[in-house]
Amino acid sequence: MADSRSQSSPRQARAIAGLWKSLAGRRLATLWRLSRLAGPLVHRFSRREREVTEINLGEVYPARSAAERRRLARESLTHSTATMLELGFAWMGDPERVEASILAVHGRELLDEARAEGRGVIVLAPHFGNWEVLNFWLSSHFPFTAMYEPPKIAELDAVTRAGRERMGASLVPTNPRGVAALLKALKRSEAIGILPDQEPDWGSGVFAPFFGRPAYTATLLPKLVARTEARVVTGVARRIPGRGFELHFLPADARVYSPDEAESATGVNACVEAAIALDPAQYQWEYKRYRKVVEEQQGHPRHQEFRLY
Repeated sequence: MADSRSQSSPRQARAIAGLWKSLAGRRLATLWRLSRLAGPLVHRFSRREREVTEINLGEVYPARSAAERRRLARESLTHSTATMLELGFAWMGDPERVEASILAVHGRELLDEARAEGRGVIVLAPHFGNWEVLNFWLSSHFPFTAMYEPPKIAELDAVTRAGRERMGASLVPTNPRGVAALLKALKRSEAIGILPDQEPDWGSGVFAPFFGRPAYTATLLPKLVARTEARVVTGVARRIPGRGFELHFLPADARVYSPDEAESATGVNACVEAAIALDPAQYQWEYKRYRKVVEEQQGHPRHQEFRLY
């Protein structure tokens, strides 16, 4: 299979890594001010991000006015900009500063109780708030394993991996060998992280409702639960603009434990919806969550007409 990562120059990668390093020591208040300045520019000039965000918001919040959805789109892109500017802070910033930026941890007892019972914990971590801060905290406080896919800019792989592993996280590939590593971690009563809102390849998911519309959803979770009896929680790092983050660990929708893949996937999407409800502006709506459609799976000759994007 061809490598889908960008063939960018090392100079470009050095410039991006240099930017992250230069921002690593900045105060979160400064990074948020920069995001407030850059976010509206992203909304105005990044057509792809703006259009996908607005299409998604129109699909999930049809009862809201067009003006309200445009405001929410601008806020969402501002938060996405903040996440990008905060990468240096999360990956390269002084660990004591990053730990101090976590102002509260809600629901930690869900993780502690599971481990006390000798059960592993599967943390569903949607693209909400700053998921790199969530990774920092989890790998600081628990033996933690997560799947890792190299970035599109190949030369940034070393920087990204170092940032995510620096507090002890174990990164495993997104292939059968990685799944085996996740199973072993759960059987050791450790914690693992799964991204529940990325669209899998054909054959690795099922369609399940996400805000009422079918979304192709990965079926890895029921396989892991069936073989380990792990507890499932949803975890997010909600941004408190300019001040820090509050971590929220939420009980999973009961359907995630179903052996039926479609039922489990429905529960997974319900977990993501519950996290989004904490602050819809902090979700990464620019991702094409509804790229695949049922009609394409069914071989409909005009399936492209049913696509949103």
